[in-house]
Amino acid sequence: MRSLLHFLAFQLAFIALILGGTGALTANSSPTSNCRCLYGQNCWPNDAAFAILSQKLSQPLVHPTPVASPCYTSSTSSSCAAVQSRYADAIWRSDQPGAYEFQNFETYIQPNGTVDACYLNITLGYPCKQGSIPPLGVDARTPADVQAALSFATTYNLKLVVKNTGHDYQGRSAGRGEFMLWTHHMKNLVYSETFVPTGGPSNTTFKAITTGAGDQWGDVYQFSSQRGRMLVGPFALGGSLGTAGGVPQGGGISTFSPKYGLVTDNILQFTVVLANGSIVTANSIQNTDLFWALRGGGPSTFGIVLTVTYKTYPSFPVSIATFSAVLGTNDISQKVVTEAVKNIVRFTDKGWGGFMYIIKPTLFSGLWIAPNTSQSELAASLDPFGAFLYQTTGGQGGVYYNTSTSYYSWYDQTFLGTGGSQVTGNIKIASRLLSRELAQSNASGIAAKILSTSSVFTQFDMILGGAVNTIAASSVAANPSFRHSVASVVINEIWADGTNSSVIAQQIENLKKNTDLIDGISTDSGSYMNQGSLYERDFKKTFFGSNYPALRAIKQKYDPDSLLVVANGVGSDEWDKDVVCRTS
Repeated sequence: MRSLLHFLAFQLAFIALILGGTGALTANSSPTSNCRCLYGQNCWPNDAAFAILSQKLSQPLVHPTPVASPCYTSSTSSSCAAVQSRYADAIWRSDQPGAYEFQNFETYIQPNGTVDACYLNITLGYPCKQGSIPPLGVDARTPADVQAALSFATTYNLKLVVKNTGHDYQGRSAGRGEFMLWTHHMKNLVYSETFVPTGGPSNTTFKAITTGAGDQWGDVYQFSSQRGRMLVGPFALGGSLGTAGGVPQGGGISTFSPKYGLVTDNILQFTVVLANGSIVTANSIQNTDLFWALRGGGPSTFGIVLTVTYKTYPSFPVSIATFSAVLGTNDISQKVVTEAVKNIVRFTDKGWGGFMYIIKPTLFSGLWIAPNTSQSELAASLDPFGAFLYQTTGGQGGVYYNTSTSYYSWYDQTFLGTGGSQVTGNIKIASRLLSRELAQSNASGIAAKILSTSSVFTQFDMILGGAVNTIAASSVAANPSFRHSVASVVINEIWADGTNSSVIAQQIENLKKNTDLIDGISTDSGSYMNQGSLYERDFKKTFFGSNYPALRAIKQKYDPDSLLVVANGVGSDEWDKDVVCRTS
């Protein structure tokens, strides 16, 4: 026991060293009765308490540190070289408890503007600081580990943060001084030819795949393909996104959503650890309110998902059309984007999914993926658009075709192993769901609004419409705006490591202004929360719509003390901006 206490003391001292500096949490600070406890405050559990917790766990406590910290040692480190070689690899980053897919969520801006970070580029002259990386947590491998972590956080009133891969545009799995529940190692891939939801009739079966809290989409796609099946999941360049967290619990949009619905429309069952530690099953037969809420009501809000079971479909061939053009003038940009918007409803209603990118001032590109469609069928629909691009750009645009025996085969060849493409440095984004009605009636107006922003990069995820628009909005908790939208349009602001906090603040203001400019492409200011902004005027309306009151009531039922609360999540308006202290 004594050696364990010494080990914990050493680890906590090391974390304290990294956390040190202006505005760091100090031993003399204490929370009010309305606040959760953070590292460095008097309320933080002592070494003996952590030693007792450790005895209940299957793994040692995890002490996340910035992944670039080996590069700040006094001597040349082979560990630093290893970090440098993998730093932009999203799969590698997801395996590190102290790494996030977007590095700005590893940093922390002090009230005085000082940036606490641990940049890979040590020549920037910044010391290595802990930033927003939680200093301590549980490396959960079993349901009992999760239960122990929740009980410990409750007993000591700790601010709890839940992390799998750390892939979140709102930074909901990061938290300065918070206690981490790391679910990344809870892998549990199971295929069943005859899955029956618990409590359901035995004569109603599904070919289904069950995934664990730590599984990632790239692995799941491979697993399903090996069995001649596919399932509805995100594009996930590099395959690094998790299968049980933000994607399904935020609604989830997929290349095949126009054919089969949202990711969350295809979920059969969850197993969940509630805030009180009980393990329950949620499906269409039992705990139906929780089942509804988990399908789109937001992650880390209603419980800790241990497993999620998805229905699967037979694998099928796909045809792919890629398109590109050089946008030489504002007039050409307006014409090209208008024509592209006109196509969205027609193609998504065929069950096709697509992506489109505008990189100002001159680049335009994208693709359409058509399941169970021959290349000749796809060309018959896209050739007119290709001819338009060619003519409008003076021969600097067109459409090109490809086929594959299965989506996974194409995805594997094209995107798996491209983990670095998931890591784009420091980024804040915002989005709006493109109204089906407006895309049909006012494509030119939509194009004008999007082109009017100062955002250099604009992304269209044209993977709504079709089946998504035919499923009842009340069937799941996902934003009702999905049911009358055909695409998610995403804008962003990016900055380099070492950027001054005042410059970052200005870019955030730019993001807010640009969000206002694209707001009119949605009839209800709807947004996909997983592509959402931290700076929405009314997050309840934008991310949850009319579902919010019901979701708040369900949260009160299953988590009455709000142990689980995240930025822009259900109930978060009752807390301060850091989601640490109650305000109401």
